[in-house]
Amino acid sequence: MHRFIVFRLYGPLAAWGDIAVGEQRPSTPHPSKSAVLGLIAAALGIRREDDPAHANLSNGYGFAVRVDSGGTPLRDFHTAQSPKSSARLHHLQTRRDELADRHNRATVLSMRDYRADVTYTLCLHHRKTVATPTPETITEALRRPRFTPYLGRRSCPVALPFAPDIIAADDFTAALRAYDAGTGTEKHAKFLQQMGITEPARDPGYYWEDGVPAVLLPSQTTPRHDQPLSRARRQFAPRTEHYAQPGGD
Repeated sequence: MHRFIVFRLYGPLAAWGDIAVGEQRPSTPHPSKSAVLGLIAAALGIRREDDPAHANLSNGYGFAVRVDSGGTPLRDFHTAQSPKSSARLHHLQTRRDELADRHNRATVLSMRDYRADVTYTLCLHHRKTVATPTPETITEALRRPRFTPYLGRRSCPVALPFAPDIIAADDFTAALRAYDAGTGTEKHAKFLQQMGITEPARDPGYYWEDGVPAVLLPSQTTPRHDQPLSRARRQFAPRTEHYAQPGGD
């Protein structure tokens, strides 16, 4: 039997960053591993510059996700003003100081993609061979986060409690089924339904990485560049991700 941490994410907006070039800031339809581990690190109170703590978290847990509702794509034409590169050498202290000199202001344009009205069920496989925060520590942190968690970007707040649970199962889909059958998650799903927030997908999509116990046969395998290497330098490594849509299993 394996131990899994299972919890749910819901938000009116989410942004799961993909490789960004130039003005384009895309979002994938389902959460990236780096975004979810960043959310957990925030809940634990791990700071961005603490690379060893982030590495332990990344190496200690395998990643899987079920897309209950992928939401609707939304694009924002984003503008922001900032000092020109020469003005930054003066070490301006406040945002007001940055914008005070109109001759040294530059406007940055970007197209930012979001997903509106999304619901996911996350499943993290605990790898016992790596020294990392225990499942009990993480579930408690998700109930009482130290830093504010968000869904990919700071402008995307979490709209409902995570409702985390620790489940022992043979594979991650069995853990998801056990989670769905739990009393706490039934209340969570009922609350979603009463608010008219989202309707679970009839045939949800499953994504999981190499090393996560699974009985599903992948219909697609792709590389994703979201394995955290250094949060401080924003460096990520590739990993292999599998996908299956098993007809509502």
